[in-house]
Amino acid sequence: MIFTLGINHHSAPLAIRERVAFGADRLPHALADLTHSQPVKEVAILSTCNRTEIYCAADTPEVVIDWLARFHGIERSEIAPYLYTHDQPEAIRHAFRVASGLDSMVIGEPQILGQMKDAVRAAEEGGTLGTQLHKLFQRAFSVAKEVRSTTAIGANIVSMAAAGVHLAERIFESIGEQRILFIGAGEMIELCAAHFCAQKPKQVTIANRTLERGRALAEQYGGTAIRLDELAEHLAQHDIVVSCTASPLPIIGLGMVERAVKVRRHRPMFMVDLAVPRDIEEEVGELDDVFLYTVDDLAQVVESGLESRQAAVVEAEDIIGQRVQDFLGWLAGRETVPVIRSLRDSAERMRRHEIEHALKQLAKGEAPEKVLDHLAHRLTNKFLHAPTQTLSHAEGAERAELQAAAARLFHLHTGE
Repeated sequence: MIFTLGINHHSAPLAIRERVAFGADRLPHALADLTHSQPVKEVAILSTCNRTEIYCAADTPEVVIDWLARFHGIERSEIAPYLYTHDQPEAIRHAFRVASGLDSMVIGEPQILGQMKDAVRAAEEGGTLGTQLHKLFQRAFSVAKEVRSTTAIGANIVSMAAAGVHLAERIFESIGEQRILFIGAGEMIELCAAHFCAQKPKQVTIANRTLERGRALAEQYGGTAIRLDELAEHLAQHDIVVSCTASPLPIIGLGMVERAVKVRRHRPMFMVDLAVPRDIEEEVGELDDVFLYTVDDLAQVVESGLESRQAAVVEAEDIIGQRVQDFLGWLAGRETVPVIRSLRDSAERMRRHEIEHALKQLAKGEAPEKVLDHLAHRLTNKFLHAPTQTLSHAEGAERAELQAAAARLFHLHTGE
């Protein structure tokens, strides 16, 4: 059976989400460990700033929950209150809703679809994506495309990046007069850079572990690039800091920011931490001259655009409901595959046996017309022997059920 379990921004605060996040470097090991150590046949892990979800084909989700806690070195009781578990058909519905952006902090945002495709790619490369999950995600991508092309779910979307600009404008009269430091060079930072740099800031700096990657992004906006280990000496020069890396530990500590604030003579510093786990220590937000926002803080900003998209959400939910039923039909069809295969194998054995018998009769000089008639007669008797015997010996309700099944299977019109 297909299960989905995990936590997201609806069910858990950031402090819990960051404890069960999977960095890209640990994901291959996690996939291998789960499938090798537990009776889990297929698995894919989706881990973003807003959610950590495990999609799997297994007998029960309980072993996966135990594994999740053990893998991250925490007690199950610590995360159990925040976990949700879906089995069929809700697991299928959930996958379709996530891919379509209906379960996102920003309703209709497109970034989650790319993140889900990355999760599927990682599972494929790790050899943990089997037939059921492969089909599930392909259907999910198809549903997401249908939702976006037939509804207004993505119209006038309020993105995380746009929300960050909106918050910065509450602190500074003009972003055009500020110096901005972006930490990281991934997709989220690219989106934020595009939004912030549209305001034509005074200076743009990209700090990244790989200097070449940082330079490539900085050049797009006439900025400069520095290494992450140079952050301490450059931090004080910037008014706005936007960070989103895959670091498992904070890269900006309280002490580093305190020193920067002192150098700045207490001029305000606006910081946005979009990483999970956090890039900036939580205590930084307690400093008087620092305005620190996390992904959860941005939820209040994006919430304002929700009402205008409610009609599109209703349309999208209808589409998803139909596609869930389609997928359940596909799964049900898979359950009959062994029976169909067995039925065909049995018929093939009968066919081969009767062909051999007919060839022997022809070799003896029997008339072809007689051999063909005999062949057809013997095949008909063999094909119908087992169902005829079963129907003849059935009684009561069982006989009525078998008669109805036979009429349906063989398209019989018994009333004529």
